[in-house]
Amino acid sequence: MILDRYFARRFTQSFLVIGGIFLTLLILIDLVEQARRFDSENLSFGRLLHLTLLNTPAAISEMLPLLIILSTIALFIGLARSSELVVTRAIGRSGIRALLAPVVLALGIGALAVGLLNPFAAATSEEYRRLSDTYKNRGNSALSITSEGLWLRQGAQDGQSVIHAQGTTNGNTLELLDVTVVTFSPDGRPTQQIVADRARLTDGSWLLTNAKIWPLADDVNPEIDATQHQRIELPTTLTRQRILDTLGQKDSVSVYDLPQLISDLREAGFSTKQYEVWFQVQLARPFFLMSMVLIGAAFTMRHVRFGGTGIAVLSAVLLGFGIYFVRNFAQILGENGQLPILVAAWAPPFAAILLSLGLLLHAEDG
Repeated sequence: MILDRYFARRFTQSFLVIGGIFLTLLILIDLVEQARRFDSENLSFGRLLHLTLLNTPAAISEMLPLLIILSTIALFIGLARSSELVVTRAIGRSGIRALLAPVVLALGIGALAVGLLNPFAAATSEEYRRLSDTYKNRGNSALSITSEGLWLRQGAQDGQSVIHAQGTTNGNTLELLDVTVVTFSPDGRPTQQIVADRARLTDGSWLLTNAKIWPLADDVNPEIDATQHQRIELPTTLTRQRILDTLGQKDSVSVYDLPQLISDLREAGFSTKQYEVWFQVQLARPFFLMSMVLIGAAFTMRHVRFGGTGIAVLSAVLLGFGIYFVRNFAQILGENGQLPILVAAWAPPFAAILLSLGLLLHAEDG
C-alpha cells in the first residue's frame, strides 16, 4: 500500500508538471492564433486573452491521452534510472502489480474528465463560439433544437428574424418543414408573421413555399390585411454549411445534456448518429486513458542498462498516437453508420488494453 501511494504521488507529480508545461504552451500559441484571427476586429489584449482561456479547457480535454502517456513514460523512466523498479521486483512485487496506482489514477482522471471537465469545456466552448460570432458577425445568428423543433435567429440591417420549424428533410439542400417566421424591426418591435409549408435555403435567402403573411403593425388588422403567396424570399446571411457546422458541434454539449439532445434531434428529424457515437466515446474515455498508461508502461518498464530508452519512448508515443488515430477513425465510421455505435466507441480502448497487457505479460515472462 505504501508503494502504491508512492507510485501514485510520482505519477501525479509527472502529470501536473507535464500538464502545466503543455497548458502554458497552449495558451501562448492560442493567444497568437486569436490575435491573427481577430486582427481586423482590433480586439483588446484582454478580450483576446478571454477568448484564449475560453478555448483552453476543450483543448486540454482533447490532449489528455497525450498527457497521460507522457506522464507514464516519465514515471517509469525515472523509476528505472533510480533502480526503484529493480528493488520493487526484488521484494517480490511484479511489474504489473506496480501499475495498479497509475491505472487507478488514469481511471479517476478519465472519470473527472467525463463528469467535470466535459461539462466545463462544453460551456466554455459554447461561450467562445458565441463571443466569436459576436465579434465577427455582430451576434446576428443563433440556433437551437428542442423537442418542439428547430429555432433559428438571424439578423440583418433592417432587424432580426426568428424562424421555427417542426423538422427538416434529408437531402443535399437544407429545407425546413412547417415554418413560422416572425420578423422584428431594429428597435425590437414585431413587424410581421409568416407561416409557410417549406423553407429552402438558397444563396442569400430562404425560399418560402405556400406562405401566408400577417402584418403586425399597430394600425392594421393582421387577418384582414394578410396576404397569401405561392413563393416568397426572406433574405439571410446564413449558409447551409454554417448551420450544419453549428449542429455538428458535439463538444459544445455537456455529456449530461447529450441524451436529451439526441431525443430532441430525433424528434426534429435530424440524424443523431454522430451524437450517439460521441456520447459512447465519452463514456469509454476512462478506459482509453487507462490504455494509454498500459501502453506507456509496456515500453518503459525496463532497466536503463539494457539501452534503447529513446527508441522505447518513441515507440510508446507512436503506438499511443496510432491507437488515438484508430479511435478517431472508428468514431468516424460509427458516425457514418459503417460500424455499430458500441463497437466504434468501445472496441478501440479495449483492444489497446488487451494489446498492451499482452506486451506487459510477455515482458514479465521474459
